[in-house]
Amino acid sequence: MSKKVLYEDKLAGACHWSMHMRKGTILRLTDLEGGANVGMLFYNPENMLERYNAPDTLKAQHTFKLTRGNCLYSDMGRIFASIVEDSVGWHETVCGNTTKEKIAAKWGEHSYQDYRNDWNQNGYTSFLVELAKYGLGKKDMAANLNLFSAVKVDADGNLVYVEGNSKAGDSIELRFEMDTLVLMHTCPHPLNPASEYPRKPVQYEIIEAPEVSEDDLCMNSRPENQRGFKNNEIFHLGLHGGCSHD
Repeated sequence: MSKKVLYEDKLAGACHWSMHMRKGTILRLTDLEGGANVGMLFYNPENMLERYNAPDTLKAQHTFKLTRGNCLYSDMGRIFASIVEDSVGWHETVCGNTTKEKIAAKWGEHSYQDYRNDWNQNGYTSFLVELAKYGLGKKDMAANLNLFSAVKVDADGNLVYVEGNSKAGDSIELRFEMDTLVLMHTCPHPLNPASEYPRKPVQYEIIEAPEVSEDDLCMNSRPENQRGFKNNEIFHLGLHGGCSHD
């Protein structure tokens, strides 16, 4: 069954954006050229203290990578979004962001004053700019997703960037299980070894999601996810308690 696209646009490389995604909608992100990285954070617009929790997301689902069937948890045990489609197979959520200092050391300090829209932006500052739009700041930062990117462990135990993880045309679909403030940027992954600053655009589409069925893959992939969906159900009834994963 085809899905109704409600809105679509493109986010150029080295840019940032934020928006409210509504419960029952899907955000489809497509890597247009290959090698994209989308840093992403989630917040509850009803209570900005509730945000994406990387450790719980991985621990609850006994995984190091994220792909189709996985859910993205808040620090209150609720599910912001579920990964309902994914052609990439590996998205990482442990390496964090680039900073101004790391960008300058790796690719040079290209300021906006000198380079205008071709300046070298970094993920950390990009998130701060978006957070400021909602009255948030440094203390509200959390560990972020890096969609389309993967890392592996070398023989010495170091995390190494996997080149070519995402190809042109690869996409991922996030179905939102609660209203969510989404922050995202297309700045490079912090471990990207490219010799030149990579500027990889992505297309994003907001799509109408079908109802969640009883046999839904994401809900049933782990017992913990069933509890997460139950926590969402309680939240939407106005009873803001929740179950712990501990």
